[in-house]
Amino acid sequence: MRGYFRRLAATHPGRASIRTGLKWKLSAAIALVGALVAIVLSLVVHNAARVSMLDNARDLADERIMIAQRNYELSGRLNFPNTKLDDPDLPAALRDKVEEGRRATYVADRPDRAPDIWAAVPLKNGHVMSLHSGFTDRSSDILKDLDQALVIGSIAVVLGGSALGVLIGGQLSRRLRKAAAAAHEVAGGKADVRVRDAIGGLVQDETDDLARAVDAMADTLQQRLEAERRVTADIAHELRTPVTGLLTAAELLPPGRPTELVLDRAKAMRTLVEDVLEVARLDGASERAELQDIMLGEFVARRVAAKDPDIEVRVVHESEVTTDPRRLERVLFNLLANAARHGKPPIEVTVEGRVIRVRDHGPGFPEDLLADGPSRFRTGRSDRSGAGHGLGLTIAAGQARVLGARLTFRNVRPMGAPEHIPAEGAVAVLWLPEHAPTNTGSYPMLP
Repeated sequence: MRGYFRRLAATHPGRASIRTGLKWKLSAAIALVGALVAIVLSLVVHNAARVSMLDNARDLADERIMIAQRNYELSGRLNFPNTKLDDPDLPAALRDKVEEGRRATYVADRPDRAPDIWAAVPLKNGHVMSLHSGFTDRSSDILKDLDQALVIGSIAVVLGGSALGVLIGGQLSRRLRKAAAAAHEVAGGKADVRVRDAIGGLVQDETDDLARAVDAMADTLQQRLEAERRVTADIAHELRTPVTGLLTAAELLPPGRPTELVLDRAKAMRTLVEDVLEVARLDGASERAELQDIMLGEFVARRVAAKDPDIEVRVVHESEVTTDPRRLERVLFNLLANAARHGKPPIEVTVEGRVIRVRDHGPGFPEDLLADGPSRFRTGRSDRSGAGHGLGLTIAAGQARVLGARLTFRNVRPMGAPEHIPAEGAVAVLWLPEHAPTNTGSYPMLP
């Protein structure tokens, strides 16, 4: 299942992107909407309040000009404050209305100060009585206080909306991070992990739908992989008996070149069946390591010398490790066999602390192996495929996983050389864990 999820989670390295948190995006969106709404409402309220105050001021000026007109008609003189006859400063628009025989009011806006309020009425003697007053200080103060309250309210709305966005976005972001962490665990091979259980929570939303979909996908993939593993194991197990019989029968043939060819192919088939069975067992995650304390450098030197005395082993730093010697030997021999089959001599083995490096001087690992890791029945490019079924590195990676170790692959290129320059060799690196791999279910071997 790990390979499936790795391919599903593959990204495009050439695509530039900016990573930001969901809660900050949501907070910024709420703050922006809150700011826009606050600005619009503030403008509407300000204009409505100003228009209302100006209408009240015009109504007051209209009442005063009516009172001044009655007093003038009764007494024949101006006895009302701020009234004039035929004022030359009377606005032209107001004068036009009065000349039509109508009583009217007018507001003269001034950008540098409060607006002027005018009222005028035609008299019976042909004169024009006008009343000039300004916007009262009290009204200006009220409008300023209103504007100040609107600004404070707008800031409070923006800050409150931002805090609410951080709160809601943070909760959603935490749920998504838990879902991503659980999905990574599933991709890492933990089949018992479920995303829905990981995110928890009483309130269900779209995150729960996503979690259920991921869980359903993981279950389906697990079932398919388990069915594939069972079929592979059953086929390999059924083939073991006839292949063993074929090998026994071939050994009874008379000596000669045909007999050698039959024995060679029969042994190759038996090796393939054993490898397929081992891969099936490793895929079943039921393998357990039997741990012992060993001196890593001495162990590797003895095993490599027994395998091929021509391979150079260099121990940079000796270290005592707790591991399964049989599985470690299996990983080491598979790496050496891969280097001998697909690479070129000299093959070098280096032990440094808990790290084992196996290097050859061949054409390097194929790019798909470097990107996705070993895959069964895939041997890579033609210049490094040679013979084999692609199971050696797959078994090595599986056994390393049982040991709690990490197996990495890289190619050796000249310093600063571009990618199209051929590699000068391949390096497989086995990183043994610092502590015994009890977290994988393995157990120490009792003396």
